[in-house]
Amino acid sequence: MSHPPDTVKPRLPAKVRLKWDDVRQKPLLLFPEGVLVLNPTAHEVVALCDGRRTIAEIVKTLGEKFGSDLIDQDVKDLLARLMEKGLMTVAD
Repeated sequence: MSHPPDTVKPRLPAKVRLKWDDVRQKPLLLFPEGVLVLNPTAHEVVALCDGRRTIAEIVKTLGEKFGSDLIDQDVKDLLARLMEKGLMTVAD
């Protein structure tokens, strides 16, 4: 799995939506082919992917929020997997 550079600004593609499911009480990624239920950590990462923040900024924000600087690899792994599935893209 190839990780995007820290300077990349990830965002959801036009066909993908981050929504809250009231029935399941969980965050979801909705896309034309289906639904992906996110765990709380993945939701925190995806919610910051607005096309304005770089991966480095996302990692820093989450590190400060959770008091850890050990999340770098986890964030990059998640974003790489989402990009491979077409559920995350890079801002122009």
